[in-house]
Amino acid sequence: MTNNKNAWTNTMHAQPAVGYVAEISRTTCAEDITAFTQMTGDHNPVHYDKALAEKTPFGKIIVQGGVSSGILNAVVAERLPGPGTVFLGVQWNFKKAVGVNETITGRVEVVSVRDDKPICQLKTTVIDSAGDVCIEGTATTYTMPLKDL
Repeated sequence: MTNNKNAWTNTMHAQPAVGYVAEISRTTCAEDITAFTQMTGDHNPVHYDKALAEKTPFGKIIVQGGVSSGILNAVVAERLPGPGTVFLGVQWNFKKAVGVNETITGRVEVVSVRDDKPICQLKTTVIDSAGDVCIEGTATTYTMPLKDL
């Protein structure tokens, strides 16, 4: 078994501790919908047809769930645990749809850290500017050692 220091040695950030938190905020835009559609082929009319979207329970055009959850990718890859981090698994519950021109904040909190491997369990949340939870759940991450490559 590898000791704690060696498991995280060559990762871009130091080993995180339980309770560490990181956040990123951004405002969604219509271009997010277009870019996500180009990547995935998701042409759901609730993302494009204003008249139809206004008649749905959402009452507006909404961005794809992948756009809303994508902010969590950014937090994990850029802030905590940081560069070289990938998801091994996620469990997300989508609680509230996100519209265009809405500011969302992705937040991750370290729940546990393995000492033998650079693996973390995270509590994950996306909230809107009103403080409403849009996505909540958990994620397991692995952080690749990128130094000295």
